[in-house]
Amino acid sequence: MTANSTSRTRPLPHDAFLAVVRDTPLVAIDLVIPDADGRLLMGRRIHEPARGFWFVPGGRILKDEPLDDAFSRLTAVELGIPLARADATLLGVYTHLYESNFAGVPGVSTHYVVIACSIDHCVALDALPRAQHSAYRWWGRDEAIASGAVHPNNFPYFCPGN
Repeated sequence: MTANSTSRTRPLPHDAFLAVVRDTPLVAIDLVIPDADGRLLMGRRIHEPARGFWFVPGGRILKDEPLDDAFSRLTAVELGIPLARADATLLGVYTHLYESNFAGVPGVSTHYVVIACSIDHCVALDALPRAQHSAYRWWGRDEAIASGAVHPNNFPYFCPGN
């Protein structure tokens, strides 16, 4: 098996993953997709952390998963089409902290180190997968900040580098 092999890449069992979430940061990729008016694509999250909030698509990188493979997998899962990381622009690396966790266990927070990538990709909202988000829409910066419905971890994506 080579270092680039993904044959070992798989989700951890529930209890093992909860221990990881409790004790270490996770690494994730956020997919920042603007429309022609500068609004960002967001979905209403189904799962914790941040359940019920509007958030850009994305997800965590799995153990032994090369970054290019993770990017392709996440775009396939979140957008319905695998895209290449080479087609994205790095916006920056961010810290996302949450009081909650995927399992709803009290007292266990979630810490992500997020690689945010901008993608210039035409998206049809009605064709997007619904496994992670119950609905999708485009959000403008001022509307998102004023709404209370968009998670604050998204706000830097409207003005990357600031």
